[in-house]
Order: sequence, then structure tokens, then C-alpha cells
Amino acid sequence: MVRSPKITWNGYKINRVKSFKYLGIHVDDRLNWLEHINKQGEKAIKMQQNLKRIAGGNWGISQIHRWTLYKTVIERMLAHGSSAWCLNPTFKMKRKLSSIQRPFLLHISGAYRTTPTAALQTILGIPPLHMQLQFEARFTSIYRLRIPLSPFITDTQPHDLEKKATGWSTHPSEHLKPNQISFEDGEAYIARKDIINIFTDGSKTEHGVGAAFCVLTNDIWAYQWSAKLNDNNTVFQAELTALHEAVIYASHLPNHNTSNIHVDNRASIMASSNSKSTNATARKIFKILLSNPRIKVSWVKAHAGNIGNERADQLAKDATQHGQPYSHTKLPKPYIKGLLRKRMLEEWQTSWKNGDTGRKIYNIMPSVSLRPTNWIREDVIFFSQHGPFPAYLKRFHLSDSDYSSCGGIGTALHYATECVYTVSWHMRKPAPNFEQEWLKRVANNLFSRQKIRGIIKFMSENRDLFRPP
Repeated sequence: MVRSPKITWNGYKINRVKSFKYLGIHVDDRLNWLEHINKQGEKAIKMQQNLKRIAGGNWGISQIHRWTLYKTVIERMLAHGSSAWCLNPTFKMKRKLSSIQRPFLLHISGAYRTTPTAALQTILGIPPLHMQLQFEARFTSIYRLRIPLSPFITDTQPHDLEKKATGWSTHPSEHLKPNQISFEDGEAYIARKDIINIFTDGSKTEHGVGAAFCVLTNDIWAYQWSAKLNDNNTVFQAELTALHEAVIYASHLPNHNTSNIHVDNRASIMASSNSKSTNATARKIFKILLSNPRIKVSWVKAHAGNIGNERADQLAKDATQHGQPYSHTKLPKPYIKGLLRKRMLEEWQTSWKNGDTGRKIYNIMPSVSLRPTNWIREDVIFFSQHGPFPAYLKRFHLSDSDYSSCGGIGTALHYATECVYTVSWHMRKPAPNFEQEWLKRVANNLFSRQKIRGIIKFMSENRDLFRPP
């Protein structure tokens, strides 16, 4: 073995350590990030213990509030710096992250401790933790760090995406004239003959995205422009594109002409008049307006019979199908985020489909979703069949018998259809080959689920009555 080199700094010896913390991330000597995950796991356990003080299995804050706390507090803490360490998680990292996530899933759902993690994730609409963190790492990598991802994930390149602008677009002392921007209805300007009126609009339909503007001078339509944007662009981007092209057109008019641009989208006006806007197109508009004080921008009410606004709206809608392609507007942030989220859901679906745990829940819910089901604790217990049932207790060696006190096999189905002690909530028993279909129908029927909840609550309140003989 080779001894580590001695390092000194200004006469002080620098000791070698196995890990150090930098900007909230623990870096270990093997660079496998397990030290960081372990430390974050310790913090998560403390948070989970604090959560237990305000909520138990059947008391305290509601399930939806527990879900919200997990997504907004716990998951955010665990996701810190994930772009540095969770872009390609190893098997050990996945397993450790799963063990960190599991106590929270149990606490949110109120399920029995033996309930499979994969089933709880599907029921609650919470992806496996390593997939959630990998999704965020991928997004940070391509959108913020501008590092391309594998073609297997997406063909979109960083240069195809819009970039967030930072800082000031101009010196803070430079600002637009007070009368250049107006949020009052600018329809009064239209009747004036000494003003060139320009109307802009953006549109998004099932055919695509379009932007357009038209120019009204002395009651004559002097000019019009329209273009078809990428189908993945947003309406806000289309509105800004139309306004940008309109101010460029107005800036090239003779200096003695005053132009008033009518926009029916307040958000685009606010962004364009803000020198610290994070939108690059809005900043370009601001700079043109700053150097051309004769150009004014005012809001106009949409679909109110304004002839100019209606014409611009129709031009934008026509452009969604027949407009000239416009490639200067980059793809928006929601597009790449949605693309990566879809990829995460596909990976989660594959894992859920090919998994070997939680099959009872899989037969009821074969598709994963980011939206939690409206099941409560009793629903989870019944459909997972991990609950106060003799068949379950015997399976996990918690009882010597799987018989109910009434003499039948103590399964969840038995109590819902046969047991004499739960006759008040009985439903018709399905044929053996229709049990899975029956469970699906019960799970999707609120009235049936209310009966299930009554059974589970009754069993929990009368444990001695249902104790195996």
C-alpha cells in the first residue's frame, strides 16, 4: 500500500479525511455518493419522527397534507444537489433511496409495514425516489448546465431551448417613458389619424402555434405579418414574438410617426416593460422601446369587437396552419420538463409492470400516475390485503391459523362477502375467476369503498371479535 502524501498549508498540516461537505453535499473519497445519501437519510429520519408528532395512523393532519409536506419539504431536502450525484444512480443508490422513502410512504398512507413499496408509490402517485431525483438531475443538466442528454432519453439539444436571462438588461437608471406603457384600454387611440395603430396576437390551436400583427393607418390596412411557430411553443411565447416583430417594424418607420401597439395579453406587456425580465425576447422588446420613445404599447380587451384585435387574432389562427415557419423562438422550459417527466413515467411504468411485488394492487391499478388516488387508509389496507385478516397474519407468522372466528378462511374478500360479523356491509360474492374484475369495480366505486371502510373500521374497533381461534 502507498502512503498518502503529506500536505501542508502555511506550515499547517492538512489531514486526510474520508469525506467533506461542500455547499450542502457530502463528497466521499470513493465518489459513490453513498455518504451523502446516508447523511440525507439521517436528516429524513429526524423529519419523519417530527412528522409522527403531528400525525399518526388514524389521527392528526389529513393524508393530503402529509402528501404535500412530503413533496414540498422532504423530497426537496433529499433532492439537494441531485444533478451532481443522481444523473445515473447505481443499484446501491437506488436501494438506499428506496429505504429512505419507504417510511414516508407508510406514514402518508397509514398502511401496514409489510405493504410493498412499489404498491404504495402507485397508490400515492409518488414515483420511486431515485427516478424523481434522476428526472430533476436530467432537467438541470440540459436546461441549466446546457449539457446534452443521451439520445435514448431525448433528441432535444440545449441550444434548442430558451435560456433564462439574468441580471439587468440595461443600466438601472434607464427606464421607459411614463406614457410608453398603458394597461388601460387603448381603443381610444384607434380613431386618431396621427397615430399608426398596430395590433398583435398569438394563438395556439390543435393545428399549431401562430403569431401575427397588422398595421392600420388612416383606416387602411397598410401591412400585416404572420408566422407559424414550433408546435411546442406556448401562447405567451407567441404573444411576445408578435410584439417583438411589431416593435421592430415600428422602429423602422419615419421618426415623425408615432406608433401605438395594441396587445390583448397583459403578461407580455408586463414582461416587456420590465428591465429585469427573465425572458430574452421580452428584454429585446424593452431595449427597442427604450431607444424609440415614440413607440407606445397599450392593452386592449380581447374579443370585444375591436376590429384590429379581431383581425390580428384571425391572422394568428390562420398562421397556425398556413404561416411561414419561424425558428427564432426557442422551445420553452415547460416543454423539456414535460418531455423528461413523460420519460420518467415510462420508466416507472416499466418497473411497475415487470416488478414482482405489489401484484394485488397492480391487478387493480396497472397504470402509474403522478396524481394520487382518493383512497384512504382503510382502502389501502383492504385492497393490498395487508391488514387485520387471519390469512395475512398467518402468512407473516403472526398467527397459527388463517381461519376467521366465524369458521371461514379470513381473507379480505371473506369479510366483504361472507363473514357473519360484517353482514351489514356485505356485497355479492364474485365467482373465483371474476375476483380480480370484482376488486377493480369495487375500487372504482365510491359507494362500494364506503362499505369496505365500514368493515375495516369495525374490525379495528373489535379486534377480540376477529381474533383467529
